[in-house]
Amino acid sequence: MSAAARAHAATARRLERAMGSLGSAATARMDSTLPWFRQMSADQRAWVGLVAQAGIAAFVTWFRTPDAPHAITADVFGTAPRELVRAVSLQQTVEMVRATITVVEERVDELAAPGDEAHLREALLRYSREIAFAAAEVYARAAEARGAWDARLEALVIDALLRDEVDDDVASRAAALGWGSVGRVLVLAGGAPTGDPEASLDILRRAADHHGLDLLTGIHGSVLVAVVGGARDPVRAARHLVPHFGPGPVVLGPLAQDLAAAAPSARQAMAGLAAAPGWPDAPRPVAADDLLPERALAGDAEAISRLVDSVHEPLVAEPALLETAATYLERASSLEACARLLFVHPNTVRYRLRRIAEITGYPPTEPRGALTLRLGLVLGRLAAAQGGDHEATDP
Repeated sequence: MSAAARAHAATARRLERAMGSLGSAATARMDSTLPWFRQMSADQRAWVGLVAQAGIAAFVTWFRTPDAPHAITADVFGTAPRELVRAVSLQQTVEMVRATITVVEERVDELAAPGDEAHLREALLRYSREIAFAAAEVYARAAEARGAWDARLEALVIDALLRDEVDDDVASRAAALGWGSVGRVLVLAGGAPTGDPEASLDILRRAADHHGLDLLTGIHGSVLVAVVGGARDPVRAARHLVPHFGPGPVVLGPLAQDLAAAAPSARQAMAGLAAAPGWPDAPRPVAADDLLPERALAGDAEAISRLVDSVHEPLVAEPALLETAATYLERASSLEACARLLFVHPNTVRYRLRRIAEITGYPPTEPRGALTLRLGLVLGRLAAAQGGDHEATDP
């Protein structure tokens, strides 16, 4: 055996004898230099200490045969539970490794056999590189597994919203995704973008994060669904995300107090998307409420009921307004013509049209308002004729 080999073997024996003291010194160094380590629970500190000791033990084994294959990831990080990866960040792991390596470096002259000091220092440098790669691998795998699990939870939550089956299990899944206390929730539905779906969703998530919005998203068939939380201004929040949808309309559901109450927003957004082709000039995004006429014509029972309640019912209570609305929308081509048919002054018609707009929210003098009012009157008549709640009929 050469002199260098004998010195190398002697250094390895010294390292073996010093493993216990080195582990204790590494733990003491972390306690004195790393504030996050001092703030951890006793169990977590113990696990971190075991990782440090395992790292030193793995170094001794590696030092003996540096060219032999060693599973550093399993040898060092396999001693800790998976939960530790969540409690200790990658940066903190790097700080832990640095503290442990520093403890060994400071004792090189004591640990190395005479003449083997340079070899031990070089080995420490090489091993620190290997342990850094191993740590990065552990965290990359954990992030990949967590990402896949989160994506599955996200898909389950959105599916439950679309099926209006939000229960305690769904709430628990949402809480696991950080949605335990997210408020001011709305749902966007539009065409899915072309290309890689995962890349498209990642872009949408980054856009939401950039604007301080919480987001759950997924692609269902050809539809991209985005559940947006923390939207102080719903329309503005929607406009931030709309550019990342595919071509075609994007429909904005009404604002909900929280995720548990967001199923109606999802339902209306999807109903609006199905009916949106009926309004080619609709803005992007368009509110589901603004698509009530198209939704009603498409057979949406909720839209039909809301039109009857918001148009026909309040006008039935005001016979003069009901007569004016029916005449202006269905028989007259102008305000003056309506006045002649009703035998009143044009100013009277003008006043009644303003009242109709105030009561229903739909101006009869504007195209969309006129469409909505006329459809609401027709649906109200049909409901009354079929024995609905609205017993009165207009002239």
